[in-house]
Amino acid sequence: VQLQASGGGLVQAGGSLRLSCATSGRTVSNYQMGWFRQSPGEEREFVAAITRIGGNTYYADSVKGRFTISRYNARNTVYLQMNSLKPEDTAVYYCAAATINTPRTEAEVNYWGQGTQVTVSS
Repeated sequence: VQLQASGGGLVQAGGSLRLSCATSGRTVSNYQMGWFRQSPGEEREFVAAITRIGGNTYYADSVKGRFTISRYNARNTVYLQMNSLKPEDTAVYYCAAATINTPRTEAEVNYWGQGTQVTVSS
């Protein structure tokens, strides 16, 4: 499966962005899906994940209440709605697909998208 992330950009603190992750090759309904991010000089970290069946969601503590992950299987797309953005949310955001476990660690990820830059100015 190929993953194509989009929707990043420059936004002021307190603003919103919606990231999209489109799949091709195989339908998104076959995978547990997630989002990770990586800031300069930092390791890549988990942001949010959603299960293949049931749509159960999981979030990093740092984004709970501000970010929402969702999936639209008919469009082969997963979204990350980001509200109340903070400068510390600045990072390259990667979508991720997993065949077995809900991807909450890098080790659980089978496929990565190319990343989209999110920059939050203060």
